[in-house]
Amino acid sequence: MDKKKHRAILLVLDGVGVGEMPDADLFGDQGSASLQNTWKALGGLKLPNLAKMGLGRITGLEMIGSPAQVVGGHGRMAIASYGKDSTTGHWEMMGLTVREPLPLFPDGFPRELIDSFERETGRGILGNRPASGTEIISQLGEEHLRTGKPIVYTSADSVFQVAAHEQIIPLDELFDICRIARRLCAGRFAVGRVIARPFVGKPGSFTRTPNRKDFSLEPPGRTLLDVLQEKHIPVVGVGKLDDLFAARGFDHSRHYSGNQQGMEFLREEATQEDNRGLIFANLIDFDMLWGHRNDVVAYGRGLEEFDRFLPGLQRSCRENDLLIIVSDHGNDPTTPSTDHTREYCLLLVWSKKMAGEIDLGTRQTLADVGATIAEYFGVVFPGVGTSFLERIVESCVN
Repeated sequence: MDKKKHRAILLVLDGVGVGEMPDADLFGDQGSASLQNTWKALGGLKLPNLAKMGLGRITGLEMIGSPAQVVGGHGRMAIASYGKDSTTGHWEMMGLTVREPLPLFPDGFPRELIDSFERETGRGILGNRPASGTEIISQLGEEHLRTGKPIVYTSADSVFQVAAHEQIIPLDELFDICRIARRLCAGRFAVGRVIARPFVGKPGSFTRTPNRKDFSLEPPGRTLLDVLQEKHIPVVGVGKLDDLFAARGFDHSRHYSGNQQGMEFLREEATQEDNRGLIFANLIDFDMLWGHRNDVVAYGRGLEEFDRFLPGLQRSCRENDLLIIVSDHGNDPTTPSTDHTREYCLLLVWSKKMAGEIDLGTRQTLADVGATIAEYFGVVFPGVGTSFLERIVESCVN
């Protein structure tokens, strides 16, 4: 079969970690286990379809249980890069391992950077400290309405975030302001992402809108996405993925508002009869809406909603499709922190031709996913990873 006609679906459940990594203490994340702790906090979850793929066979997830017959590959992946955010996780999957940590600013951004930002934008700023987005908007939103100054803040991740009310600083202007910040955030200030955080409402009832936009650091090397483009193998993004790669390596992308619409878009792409190549999707609400806000109930409900969606996605798959479900880091909604957590990442693999289960164990890097997709399409993977495609093929029936 012509491998250029193959289709792979790579779906990232953003922030759904499956247990602390051995070095979690270096990040202050001891005891973090996003999926397990959510299960325990809620007294269980209904995830029968994920269980059929082997979710309960993954180390640390035995409490979920398994049916008599499991069909799929299952395992967990360590993050080889130094970090625990979306940029780090997605880059590593596609072949770029981050050896040097992206800069963090636990005391706020240096005056040198802020002075340049204020001079080029023509506006002062409010904030300039690490904070939860919803909290700092609540605290400084009224002053922002009065002064027109954007709210600048960071977090435990390598981010420069700019919040503004959509009626005070229109979206186009906010995005231009963030482009200025992206250009200024270079060298020792080279954060992984500059993020526009628009909000609406009145004091006491401010709410962030779905018009967030990420301005990523340009990937410092070639990724699998670049290779696929060079080989004329289409790449379709569903979600914020093009933002994480500075729009590099995608034929087109479909941004959505909320996991439900993201799943609808993914199903639409999967049901198209004539498309090929890689469908690369990300469901962000586990991270952005629920993990960062410690909303364990919504996090659990979101997992159950995804589980109900899964059989329809599988029915939409073709005979030769390869479906890979992963995560990129943790974001445990049960811990006091609202930051990302340093955890092992989920790995589930499925194809209609698979006849049984495969224990893929604990992988040493997220790059194994990219290496597997590269082999599936018959291209050279630009990173360091070990493909598990042969094991998947061995379990398939002709």
